[in-house]
Amino acid sequence: MAGSRPLRLATRGSAQARTQSQGVADALMAADPDRPVELVFVETLGDRTQHAGVPLHTIGGQGVFVKEVQAAVLRGDADIAVHSAKDLPSTTADGLLLAAFCKRRDARDALIGSTLDGLSQGAPVATGSVRRRAQLRAVRPDLRFLELRGNIHTRLGKIPDGGAIVMAVAALDVLGLLDEITDYLPPEQFVPSPGQGCVAVECRENDRDVIDTLAAIDHASTRRVVSVERAFLAELGSGCSLPVGAHAADHVLTAFLGDSGGTRHSIESVELPDETDRATGIAAELARAMHQRLR
Repeated sequence: MAGSRPLRLATRGSAQARTQSQGVADALMAADPDRPVELVFVETLGDRTQHAGVPLHTIGGQGVFVKEVQAAVLRGDADIAVHSAKDLPSTTADGLLLAAFCKRRDARDALIGSTLDGLSQGAPVATGSVRRRAQLRAVRPDLRFLELRGNIHTRLGKIPDGGAIVMAVAALDVLGLLDEITDYLPPEQFVPSPGQGCVAVECRENDRDVIDTLAAIDHASTRRVVSVERAFLAELGSGCSLPVGAHAADHVLTAFLGDSGGTRHSIESVELPDETDRATGIAAELARAMHQRLR
C-alpha cells in the first residue's frame, strides 16, 4: 500500500454518482484505513445537455457520461474513475483497466406513477431509452412515449398525468427512493441494459499500486455476469444504436435486441458454463445470431 497518499476518485457530480462513489470510497478506506480517499468531481457531455431537452441517443449514447471522467484519470488529475457500468462503452478506453466491479444491486427497471396494467389505452410513458421504449412497445403498442432527461429527482418530478416514467431500480436504491416504485418490471421480458445495477471502477492500466488496492472491492460473481453482458454488447459493435438488453444471472443469459425501426425484436436465453471465457464466447455467438435474424 502507498501509506497516507490520498487516492483520488473521479466521478460525476450528480446525487446518484456522488452517493455511489462515496460508497466506493468508504469500501476502499475500510480495506485500508490508513489511506484517505478524495472525490474529484467532473462534468460530462451528458451532464451539460441534461436540461437542454436533447435526446440522449442523439449525442452519442453510451460514453457521454464517462469520457471526461476517464480523461481525468488519464491526465493524472485522479487515480480512479467510478461509473455506472451500464454507461460504459463495450470497449475499454486505451490506457485504462476495469479493475473492479462492485457488488451488483437490483438490475431491474421499474415504473413510477402507474403500474403497467394500470396504464390506460394510449397513456403517456416518459423515458429517454430506446431499449425501454422498444420493450414497452412490444407489450403495449398503444402507449405514447415522451422524452425524459435530467437527474433522478428531476425525472421524478416529470411523471406525466395518467402515465408513468421508467427508471432503473438501482438508481433509486442508491438514493433511498425505492418507495417511489409503482411496478417492478420482470427482467425476463424487460431485459435490463448490460451492466445495469453495477458500479465499475477504472484505473490506469500500468498503475500496479492502485490495481492492487482495487482488488479488495472487486466482486467476483458480479464481474463474471457483467463481463458476459458486455461481451454480448461488444459483439454488436461500439457504434450500435439498436435497442439492446442483456442480463446474466443463475448461469443463464437473457438478451433483447430490436431493429432500428421499432417493428421487430427478439428475446432469447442461453445457458452459461462456469468458465467466464466460455460464457463470454457464448454471449458473443448469441449476439451474432440475433443480429443476423433481425436483418
